[in-house]
Amino acid sequence: MFRLIFPAFLLATTPALAQEVNTGRFTTAEEVRPILEATRGSWVAVREYDGQDWLYVTQIMSWRCGLQSMRVAINGGQMQVWPLIPCHLGNQNPNSINSDDTLPAVSLPLGAIETVQVELTLDDGSVIGDSFDRAAVKMN
Repeated sequence: MFRLIFPAFLLATTPALAQEVNTGRFTTAEEVRPILEATRGSWVAVREYDGQDWLYVTQIMSWRCGLQSMRVAINGGQMQVWPLIPCHLGNQNPNSINSDDTLPAVSLPLGAIETVQVELTLDDGSVIGDSFDRAAVKMN
């Protein structure tokens, strides 16, 4: 067995390693980015219901507390800012979607949605996004 000994001047000039901020509440970009990246294929869903197309963004809204903004384009149209449900920071689960929150969905005429493009700006200013074809995200 051996022991490493570093001179004091070397230790004094070695920068401290940056500590990752982890609140355990999933309210920062650092905490939600890995989840959003891992669940990218579930960011949106299209459902035909009651004679309409419904576009759901429930997965995104479930991790919104680490987001700054969400933009969505349908069928290659112009990106539109979609409002995020406010975080419930006073609750045990700040990302919960409560019954009095806005529905994380929008309805369009039946068959209107062919593609969906999503761009998320995280609270650290970084941007992630993806595009989805109807067939890939259509609920049966």
